[in-house]
Amino acid sequence: MLQYQIALTLLPNVGPKLGRELVAYCGGVEAVFREKTSRLIKIPGIGKELSEAIPKQKVLDRAIEETEFLEKNKIKPLFYLSKDFPSRLKHCADAPLMLYYKGNANLDSRKVVSIIGTRKATEYGKMFCKQLVQDLSAHEDILILSGLAYGIDSCAHRASLDRSVPTVAVMGHSLDRVYPPANHSLAAKMLEKGGLLSEFVSDTKPDRENFPRRNRVVAGMSDAVVVVESGKKGGALITADIANSYNRDVFAVPGRLNDTYSEGCNNLIKTNRAALIESAEDINYIMGWTKEKSKKHIQRKLFTELNPEEELIVKVLQSKGTIAIDDLILETRMGATKIASSLLNLEFSGVIKCMPGKVYCLID
Repeated sequence: MLQYQIALTLLPNVGPKLGRELVAYCGGVEAVFREKTSRLIKIPGIGKELSEAIPKQKVLDRAIEETEFLEKNKIKPLFYLSKDFPSRLKHCADAPLMLYYKGNANLDSRKVVSIIGTRKATEYGKMFCKQLVQDLSAHEDILILSGLAYGIDSCAHRASLDRSVPTVAVMGHSLDRVYPPANHSLAAKMLEKGGLLSEFVSDTKPDRENFPRRNRVVAGMSDAVVVVESGKKGGALITADIANSYNRDVFAVPGRLNDTYSEGCNNLIKTNRAALIESAEDINYIMGWTKEKSKKHIQRKLFTELNPEEELIVKVLQSKGTIAIDDLILETRMGATKIASSLLNLEFSGVIKCMPGKVYCLID
């Protein structure tokens, strides 16, 4: 099965959206490669050339090599239909078909914050980044995401390690290398409490066009995206725009008008594409995150007032952190009508909230 999943990502001119359509039309990933040309050509977006290329299975040999690479290097493949695929990302239409993960952090942590910014970070930016991570470390089950680049990204990862906060880098290349090379030791430390994540098969270089693709993964996996510093143009601004398109909360750190690396942040705030942030308390307030002690007290009080179906849903959410409605139906074995009614009651009671893509989590 794995070789077919990987092979699907290797088909030329087949992106995430078309790949999903192929699987849906054919009834499974293996069926894609066994389907007749006469039926493939009828699938919208396939065309004659691709319909003839798929059954030839030229990509399967390369996919088999990749499975051996993954096993040798203890890298975990995450197919988009797998229960281990990040739930927040699963419901983004252009999310990767496959991710490759090495590490021990929970990609579905209850709170996921991306901290991103310029590679040419100032002392002001680094100081704010460190303080932000320190304050966010008070939350339980929180994950810090970034991209392992120089500057703000590296600062966010290092600050997370210093505070024992799980941190994951989303890479713009395959997991058989580290870019920039100077961050090799940092990446190695992150494997102890965090991880490395990529959508690229082995031997993929850190080419320029890969990083916007990486940015959509950072945005899609997050509850909140924080831009600490950015020039007028840059990858952090691309990530912020993608996050807005996914209905994620975006925050930006303001700076002086004449500071080059505050220009991007100030413009995000000015154009209402990001909320102004002065400290972690601003994130806590806007996201509805409270201190862990009061959270536990409120949850215990509310739990006693729930009916059996609602109690079951809350227990699943306590275990999973966040979960899509389809997965919740499978976990609880409740019918779609009954679970929809229970979820609505829990939302009205302020126990849970619905995130984009019908993903649910408990309110702190």
